Amino acid sequence: MSATRHRTIAGGVHHVLDYLRRMQAENPSFFYAIQGDNDHTSGNIFWADATSRMNYTYFGDTVIFDTIYKTNHYRVPFASFTGLNHHGQPVLFGCALILNESEFSFAWLFQTWLRAMSDRHPVSITTDPDPLIQMAVSQILPETRVRFNRWSICKETQEKLAHIYRSHPTFETEFKKCINETGTINEFESSWVSLLERYFVMDNEWLQSMYNARQQWVPVYLRGTFFGELSITEKNGGLNSFFEGFVNASTTMQMLIKQYEKAVASWHEKELKADYDTTNTTPVLKTPSPMEKQAANLYTRRIFMKFQEELVETLANPATKIDDSGTVTTYRVAKFGEDHKAHTVSFTCFEMKASCSCEMFEISGIICRHILAVFRAKNVLTLPLQYVLKRWTRNAKSGAALEERASELPNNSRESLTVRYNSLRQEVIKYVEEGAKSIHIYNVAMDALHEALKKVAAAKNQSPTSAEDGGALSNGGNQELHAAGDTETVACQSSAEKENKIRDLTMELESTNQRCEVYKANLLAVLRDMEEQKLKLSVKVQNARLSLKE
Repeated sequence: MSATRHRTIAGGVHHVLDYLRRMQAENPSFFYAIQGDNDHTSGNIFWADATSRMNYTYFGDTVIFDTIYKTNHYRVPFASFTGLNHHGQPVLFGCALILNESEFSFAWLFQTWLRAMSDRHPVSITTDPDPLIQMAVSQILPETRVRFNRWSICKETQEKLAHIYRSHPTFETEFKKCINETGTINEFESSWVSLLERYFVMDNEWLQSMYNARQQWVPVYLRGTFFGELSITEKNGGLNSFFEGFVNASTTMQMLIKQYEKAVASWHEKELKADYDTTNTTPVLKTPSPMEKQAANLYTRRIFMKFQEELVETLANPATKIDDSGTVTTYRVAKFGEDHKAHTVSFTCFEMKASCSCEMFEISGIICRHILAVFRAKNVLTLPLQYVLKRWTRNAKSGAALEERASELPNNSRESLTVRYNSLRQEVIKYVEEGAKSIHIYNVAMDALHEALKKVAAAKNQSPTSAEDGGALSNGGNQELHAAGDTETVACQSSAEKENKIRDLTMELESTNQRCEVYKANLLAVLRDMEEQKLKLSVKVQNARLSLKE
């Protein structure tokens, strides 16, 4: 990092740290940590809010460590840990400023992130093919399946082989076809050798290095591991876009926090809308299958659409029995006219279990058309529950994950506050959904809420503050102590400190206004839907009256 760039970043780091301290003062479940030095300008910084930490308990099975700032030459070395929620939308698990790119620093970052996530290791993680990151991941997450981001690999391949791309326009298409469309390891190996021979690049060092690392990025080698991909033909290799459109190459350190908050608010609004659409609208069923109706009631809307797509495809993918050992029956499933792309499905009738050679369920958690074709042939009318992954359902955030996490935490731990906060939040969401269903229920809900607030206020006045709800607590490792409270009084503040306080309160007011705008937009959307429903009902009543008159 150049001296000029270091000074520019250092000037903005203190702005970020002020924000992190303020956020933790507002909510002790807000986690942040700083690595190393005293001036905080050369050590990495990590933070995760309470929502990110709780979302990880539901959706932390697969993670993306996004360091796009490196490949796209951002002014700010901003990285993020993200995943997918039950709507298939990006969800945040934490953010970092990478001020020191070394194996030790990346190891510190992954260790700190893991501690913030209650030491729960993900099943899989997708990262850029950076040697320093790979060494850190293998050290901190030794049992997690690592995948390289195919988007980064394809981009770097285009740069390394620019002369071949220019002289052979068909190379890129054939290269991607070899990677994404080969169905077996043998098919990939054969296609790869053929590609290299056709374009006379057998001795190319870059392609050789990519081939040596094929088990970390070529899809056929990654089967059997959950990555949350909603399609087995997904081409982006898991690239997440949580901050796309908010943080880019021109974003400065001074702009970062505002853009970070905008991204968080935007995705929160999109999740609320997806929740509303799933709960309050009915999808159009395309078959008379009881299984389709069952799936429509179980899955969120987007996931149901993926399932429905697979179910409809069974009409063009008949299952043909090729072997029957008594306990296990083997089927060959292929689309009409595409016998060369056939898949093999093994089905155990007694246990109602099936496995397919495409391994789509293992990769995405959504059952494939090939197994569904076998279910159709065997007259299996409803989806066996072992093929319904809770993380894709409407109830992904309910019950078990929260209770499981709460039971494993000590009563006096900082995390117990996080659990209480998010548990109440989930209950409030359900309360709002039920309370808004009619004017009568709304009035009852509001009265009950006012009474509850009075009881909570009374209990708060009677109960002494416990140690776990305040006091000095360390979120980091051997860095600075991040206090939940501040003993310094306003009267003793200097003029500069007062100005900082005014600035902080102004930023807080702006953030609150943004949240209000989000809630206002959601409320207006609900009111519009209610007006549309009233209009439709009015038309139906009018038509009914006309029919009676006739």
